[in-house]
Amino acid sequence: MSIVFIRKAIGILIVFALIGTNLNAQDRNDVVKAYNEGVKTMQTDVPAAIKAFEEVITLSDKVGESAADLRQKAVQVLPGLYIKSAVAAVNEKKPVPEIMKTAKSAVAVAEKYGTATHKENAAKLIVQAYNIQATNYFTQNDLPNALVTFDSLLAINPNYSNAIYNKALIYIKQNNPAAYEQTIDLYLEKLKAANDEQKIKQASAQALEYFRGAGSKANQAEKLDEALAMLNKAAKYGDDKDLFYYFADVYNKQKKFDNGLEYAKRGLDLETGEAEAKAKYWFQLGIAQSGKGQTAEACTSFKNAAFGAFAEAAKAERKNLKCE
Repeated sequence: MSIVFIRKAIGILIVFALIGTNLNAQDRNDVVKAYNEGVKTMQTDVPAAIKAFEEVITLSDKVGESAADLRQKAVQVLPGLYIKSAVAAVNEKKPVPEIMKTAKSAVAVAEKYGTATHKENAAKLIVQAYNIQATNYFTQNDLPNALVTFDSLLAINPNYSNAIYNKALIYIKQNNPAAYEQTIDLYLEKLKAANDEQKIKQASAQALEYFRGAGSKANQAEKLDEALAMLNKAAKYGDDKDLFYYFADVYNKQKKFDNGLEYAKRGLDLETGEAEAKAKYWFQLGIAQSGKGQTAEACTSFKNAAFGAFAEAAKAERKNLKCE
């Protein structure tokens, strides 16, 4: 090999090395430029800052070690920017799909680059986004999608009690008493753990009313066993004078007059209104007493029941019993 050829070869390598050095320096300059753009816009234009810092990471991965410091700085700020973007979407009440998209992006970036705090904040955002989406479905009466979305929320945060309560409302709309009972009981369990007495009282009253109404409806349809089952579920959530009235009515229809007598008395004890308000309890008391053969007591009860809507029926019963 000639000395001339060797010199040429060395010259070519030196040229390539110089070109490589210049390209590397130029690439770092590109990273610096993208980084400075991100710093410049991060307070005023979060999407632009996100785009710039994403470019920092992409370019620095190509450049290598010489841009590693800038890459690390970009990685540190990106999760917070994504979270800020998602918060803005929620606060500005952006369309639900946009809120979901930004929240999911925040979660993904927090998982990839973020600290424990970033991940916690991103998780809260996705829960909020799911809640907004589910509520939107509920408002549109799209109950199946509302349920699926609330379940997605609860998979992330099982203690999000509002989602549990909203599921209970959906089951009321779907006329699904079994699912409603299970869900409202779970909701009450969460409230008791939090010692939220006011919400416990409100939820219990709602559950009592729901099952009492279901029992009344079954009673009107002469489905007495079903009526009792619903009324017994209602009784889990507290005492109520109207609940006792329906118990008395069902038991009297079943000719279980001892039970009818008991619940008529319990309803009467809770009723603080005037004679007309008390009439229905006196009427059921009279039916039970009559069924037990206590004619004199029944005559007195029907006399006390002869007000308002029960006046004619009470008079008819007194006539049948030949009351004086």
